[in-house]
Amino acid sequence: MSAAPDDPALTGAVVSLRAATRADVSALAAIRATPEVRARWRGAEDPAPEIVESIEDGGLHYLAIVLDGRVVGAIQWAAEEDPDYRHASIDVFVDPAVHGRGVGTDAVRTLAAHLVDTRRFHRLTIDPAADNAAAIRCYAKVGFRPVGVMREYERGADGRWHDGLMMDLLAAELIR
Repeated sequence: MSAAPDDPALTGAVVSLRAATRADVSALAAIRATPEVRARWRGAEDPAPEIVESIEDGGLHYLAIVLDGRVVGAIQWAAEEDPDYRHASIDVFVDPAVHGRGVGTDAVRTLAAHLVDTRRFHRLTIDPAADNAAAIRCYAKVGFRPVGVMREYERGADGRWHDGLMMDLLAAELIR
């Protein structure tokens, strides 16, 4: 399975989002291999198999971010479907060549609006590294708010544990 039938193409102000396919793997792997993205996403030296696994994962919605006809990143979401805890989580990476152009903000906003309006999630979460000020600013522009620091949340490339920041957004807080 390379594209879930329930993942429609989405159009934002700057980017479009569509289900990623195997044809996108080389472009996405090249972006994941850039030093800026690799520092945050890590993984194997060759990220291509990991990307294929994400595309084919039935529980993960893995979307290509397209700008001017070119894949410039990926955004993914997963659902917690337990009715007492129902929410969606988001994660994203964007080619450093287009940083500072509103691409990440538009991708997150476009997906968040879809998850709130169409999928009817009342709450979304995202968990950047606590020291990733650019990502935190990006998510805040969409309406995400810090919930708290998750201490020693993930192991970094340096082998040490680093803090993460849990952020969430309630449907009524989405900044459109």
